[in-house]
Amino acid sequence: MPMLKVGDEAPGFKVMTHEGVEVSLSDYSGRTVVLWFYPKADTPG
Repeated sequence: MPMLKVGDEAPGFKVMTHEGVEVSLSDYSGRTVVLWFYPKADTPG
């Protein structure tokens, strides 16, 4: 898949919440979505 450019529509995807529940981007259709990425505890970086 090519890199996205600013303004491109996000492709559909699924992720696991911190509670172990799988959610997909389509679950939030029409709403603002913010993804917060952070390193796992006790890992370099």
